[in-house]
Amino acid sequence: MEINHTNHSLVTQFIIVGFSDLNGCESLLFVLLFFIYFFTLSGNVTVITLIYTQKHLQVPLYFFVVILSFLEIWYTTVTIPKMLANLLNQKLISFIGCILQIYFLHCLGITETYLLTAMAFDRYVAICNPLRYPTIMNTKFCFHLVGYCWVIGLIGPTPQILLLSKLKFCSSNKIDHIFCDFDPLMKLACSDISLNLSVDFAMFSILLFFALFCIIYSYFKIISVILKIRSIQGQKRAFSTCVAHLTVVMLFFGSVGFMYVRVTKNYPIVFDRVMAVIYSVITPMCNPIIYSLRNREIRDVIRKKLLKLLNNS
Repeated sequence: MEINHTNHSLVTQFIIVGFSDLNGCESLLFVLLFFIYFFTLSGNVTVITLIYTQKHLQVPLYFFVVILSFLEIWYTTVTIPKMLANLLNQKLISFIGCILQIYFLHCLGITETYLLTAMAFDRYVAICNPLRYPTIMNTKFCFHLVGYCWVIGLIGPTPQILLLSKLKFCSSNKIDHIFCDFDPLMKLACSDISLNLSVDFAMFSILLFFALFCIIYSYFKIISVILKIRSIQGQKRAFSTCVAHLTVVMLFFGSVGFMYVRVTKNYPIVFDRVMAVIYSVITPMCNPIIYSLRNREIRDVIRKKLLKLLNNS
């Protein structure tokens, strides 16, 4: 901590409290987190490789899955390595490092939010307008959709980051969380944060609810079309292409909505940490599992690869 006597005490480093009260279980949690991180990286790389090397999987749905897997790799890299360092008692992070962690966490999170929205639109077109699907979801349009997702993600957290960077921190430098985030950092500020809180709530509400509205509307249309299919088998086949996406949406939006769009923040710290672990660790780990197990085409490719390996050995 450096002190500017002519102005304010300036905090230049923060201490991330992390997982407190582990009662000597730090090593166990370190191994668990390391395994989850390794599994997340290898699982998402495997999904990307399988789709990239199999021509019959190079369709819009799996193009979006590749981008989602790419996002998850970086999303976890923003948080988990610092959590691992924290468990090794390396708890310090610079002010700039903290701001950058918050920015990239939310940049990637918002990009994923709108990528999941684009995937819902893809399923809407595939089921509600199957004859026009190849025309609408062409390569150029898919790249445009992904580009829009990235632009929204890059711009989305900028207002909050700019406001956060203007706050003065002149007392405690202990962040009572498992990584840097808006709310835990603002609690340490010794200047007025009312504008920050209002902008945070407004931005997260607008970004999340607009995406969620688009997803719900898409699935309302999808379900209405599926219910018109006369055969039960046909209904199951049509809906099965949406199950993996819906599972990821519920996991992601449920935990993120609880953390960032809620009327009161007066929850025990342990709840915030659990929710943070769910959306920053568990959901990225589950995505490759969900898309591998729920998509028949990917399951078939994995099965063939495993059989080939066994036969060669």
